[in-house]
Amino acid sequence: MPYRDILKQYWGYDNFRGIQEDIITSIGKDKDTLGLMPTGGGKSITFQVPALAKEGLCLVITPLIALMKDQVQNLKKRGIKALAVYSGMTRDEIVVTLENCIFGNYKFLYISPERLATEIFRVKLAKMKISMITVDESHCISQWGYDFRPAYLKIAEIRDLLPGVPVLALTATATPQVIKDIQIRLHFKEDNVFRMSFERKNLAYVVRNTENKTGELLHILRSVPGSTIIYVRNRRRTKEITELLNNEDITADFYHAGLDDATKDIRQQRWQTGESRVMVATNAFGMGIDKPDVRLVIHLDLPDSPEAYFQEAGRAGRDGEKAYAIILYAKSDKTTLNKRIPDTFPEKEYIKQVYEHLQYYYQMAMGDGLECVREFSIEDFCRKFKYFPVQVDSALKILAQAGYIEYTGEQDNASRLLFTIRRDELYKLHGINEVTDKLIQIILRSYTGLFTDYTYINEASIAVRSGLTQRQVYEILIQLSKLRILSYIPHKKTPYIIYTRERVDSNQLVISKSVYEERKERYESRIQAMIDYVTTNTICRSRMLLRYFGERNEHNCGLCDACIGQQKAIGNEKEMSIEEVIEEILALVSAKPLTPADIAGQINADKDIISKAIRLLLEEKKIIANNGIIHYFCGN
Repeated sequence: MPYRDILKQYWGYDNFRGIQEDIITSIGKDKDTLGLMPTGGGKSITFQVPALAKEGLCLVITPLIALMKDQVQNLKKRGIKALAVYSGMTRDEIVVTLENCIFGNYKFLYISPERLATEIFRVKLAKMKISMITVDESHCISQWGYDFRPAYLKIAEIRDLLPGVPVLALTATATPQVIKDIQIRLHFKEDNVFRMSFERKNLAYVVRNTENKTGELLHILRSVPGSTIIYVRNRRRTKEITELLNNEDITADFYHAGLDDATKDIRQQRWQTGESRVMVATNAFGMGIDKPDVRLVIHLDLPDSPEAYFQEAGRAGRDGEKAYAIILYAKSDKTTLNKRIPDTFPEKEYIKQVYEHLQYYYQMAMGDGLECVREFSIEDFCRKFKYFPVQVDSALKILAQAGYIEYTGEQDNASRLLFTIRRDELYKLHGINEVTDKLIQIILRSYTGLFTDYTYINEASIAVRSGLTQRQVYEILIQLSKLRILSYIPHKKTPYIIYTRERVDSNQLVISKSVYEERKERYESRIQAMIDYVTTNTICRSRMLLRYFGERNEHNCGLCDACIGQQKAIGNEKEMSIEEVIEEILALVSAKPLTPADIAGQINADKDIISKAIRLLLEEKKIIANNGIIHYFCGN
């Protein structure tokens, strides 16, 4: 079926936008393709349309669970078969999903890069008919990029397992160096890049200098109506700002990575529908969220790179109507931003010390550890060894880059349950109320193997079947655990340390120049670019951002605060009428006598108009000149 027919049938559009059709035609001819499209440019269409035209399954690699869920849901609504594999799924759920991709005539499988290396995925992949590979957020594969993720390097291995299958790489933020690196690391047969201008003609970039950020924030929210995202640096601030706004009768919710999925979904839904006007969030919010009518994106804290800022700011005004991306900047922000450099790149000796203490923490012997997986509590680790979490987190990420460990973010672990008494003993229990007995029976009917090993359970589905709330299910299971009838391990979010090689002596730890010094230098340059952006008031902000991404733009946007400031200055000089200048002169000299030069220096108008106004006032005897000094004449 022709591409436009597919677009019309499933999306209802008659024509493609921008470079969508060029990218689709390229990947449709099985050419490795890189598409550079700004946030809101319609990236998903560029792989979904050609995948529907091809036979087989499109493998979509993305780190964004929110995007996976959102796109799978949207595809299903359109009658398109799609699945996703992500953290929090049980092994059985993953196996069933992958089996469906082999036998179920599905068109899309969304998967995180971390899953690519697992044996179960590679075994099942060999049986799938893959039509194309889509790599979303492809800048993550480049060590030159601002968000490098080692797991992305596994994609090249997947390509080797699927010879002849084309790859479509997509990103909204890439410098010229990163563009080149993406193609090398994804084994492109030849350079093949399609660029869409990153210019957003409806988006006004603004930097407000203020030492009273909360006061300025409230002023902006009351001046500009509409849906808003406010970005802050840490989780604590999300809650503080939300409470402030709600106290001022501005409906707001907060969002960060530490919230459970149910809470995230509820808050996101409230914001999507407009029930809540403002979402106060860390950078965990926004990826894969498509709300076109966001009028304001406000940063209370500076991001540490233009890439991060451009992506977050770009969530405003996707409907094409005017929107604002505003940074509230105080002088202290520069110091705060620069402090992130030693926080992100602690000294090498410190990193080695963290590595050594990690071995004590897990009681790992020298030479042991290869492929060991351990739950990791950063709070517990820092408490035991008297560290601060920010630097430890950075040290572990550097150790991961150096190849000694894999350090995952918080992974969802589904709840697990095991009956600790025999089945026949279960039926002889006394003192169990009717509700609890009913719950036990529902669990026994819903899951197998409960008496031999821990089984993953889903409290939400048990709640639906039993007519109880999730909270009630949780409390009954906790009670049964206390009675030693069963062992219940509730759902939790846990980071993991995975040893990718055996333990070595910390003195033999090698942290290469490319892992540490070169990455630190690039990080420092991104910090400086961000500082330059907020401290420069005379250059169009849109042009500054476009230049950073290698796009030369010869015209000013006319919307940002720098452009408007220049327009006002020019307007004042050229457009002040003689009547306005006369009023200004009278106001000045009524306060104190001035020379003509003093008057000209204080009025932002054309010098000829000022001279003409002074002559008219002298003729009308509204002012007098005495020894070259102009006085106000009151008629006495």
